Amino acid sequence: MYLEHLSLTDFRSYAQVDLKLGPGVTVLVGSNGIGKTNLMEAIGYLATLSSHRVSTDAPLLRFGTERALIRAKLVRGEQSTVVELEINAGRANRGRINRGNPVRARDILGICQTVLFAPEDLALVKGDPSNRRRFMDELLVSLMPVHAATRSDYDRVLKQRNALLKSARTGKFTSGHEATLDVWDQHMARAGAELLHARLELVELLRPHLKSAYAQLTDGSKEAGAVYRSTIQGVLDDDGGPAEGLAEGSEGVEDLRTLSVEQLTERYVQVFAASRRKELERGISLVGPHRDELELVLGQAPAKGYASHGETWSMCLSLRLASYYVMLDDTRTGGSAPILILDDVFAELDVQRRRKLAAIVAGAEQVLVTAAVDADIPEELAGRRVKVVPGGIDGEG
Repeated sequence: MYLEHLSLTDFRSYAQVDLKLGPGVTVLVGSNGIGKTNLMEAIGYLATLSSHRVSTDAPLLRFGTERALIRAKLVRGEQSTVVELEINAGRANRGRINRGNPVRARDILGICQTVLFAPEDLALVKGDPSNRRRFMDELLVSLMPVHAATRSDYDRVLKQRNALLKSARTGKFTSGHEATLDVWDQHMARAGAELLHARLELVELLRPHLKSAYAQLTDGSKEAGAVYRSTIQGVLDDDGGPAEGLAEGSEGVEDLRTLSVEQLTERYVQVFAASRRKELERGISLVGPHRDELELVLGQAPAKGYASHGETWSMCLSLRLASYYVMLDDTRTGGSAPILILDDVFAELDVQRRRKLAAIVAGAEQVLVTAAVDADIPEELAGRRVKVVPGGIDGEG
């Protein structure tokens, strides 16, 4: 897959911009703060319906406007597709495919597939667990867009259940609410089981690629791995998190992987019942995929807190490369490679890591790179150059 044309209207700093692209490597060069990342962010948003920079849509709209539009022409084999996404202030976003009737935004998921590398990726290792949960869920949606509904259903049920638990803490909880909570337990158990089952399968797909990618980027002296920590296992500690020593190895995770969605649903119902008193006291849901963790391991130690700066960067890059390889392996893509986006990454890396990363990605169907200066780009990524200037594109090098 490659992006042939990108058009933005009132997106971030751009009132209007058009960018023509093609297969192979394209490097967008321009001073820092000039809008290169805005272009890459728009492509990533089209693929995932989320930004790698902000958690809400408001900053995506050019200041003073009520609507932004992303339009892209994507080519997959002999077929081309025009997809549009309208980002609205105060109302639902809408999509359009091949200039047809408007559809829900999530109906366009799967048309544009990307793997985006960015300096913000350091949070995948150094940040809190929500960053790693988001990483998993975005990859799930890229592979199977139906999981956008899975995640949405879970978030909706979680919100309702938390509201009910909060009412208990404020003294507004009655015996009638207890029966209502039983109903929400069933809904959340089912939605949580579907999400957990999908994540566990995904982690198994990621593991070998993560190990291989880290070995490619480094001297191979340490092995990279990942362990999924589920709150469905064990008991909760006094802070509402997993008890110390919970699921220390992969054995517990392997046990969960043998369970069907129905069996995981029943397991959740049991855990909800066991933790109800504590949840009522705290007024919040303490068990579920929203509190799970993907622990990244380097050698014998957790990467978070133990990895050096260089090792942290290598782990982040390896996670993204593993995503790319998983998507390549996925038969549902019809063998079409996702678009690789490297947004201002090379400036953060030493010369050795620059060259190794460049050599790995250079053969991808389409690679889009941003850099402040040409000197940041390794020779392995020789390709078309595009100069980005304030408000638009100046031309090609």
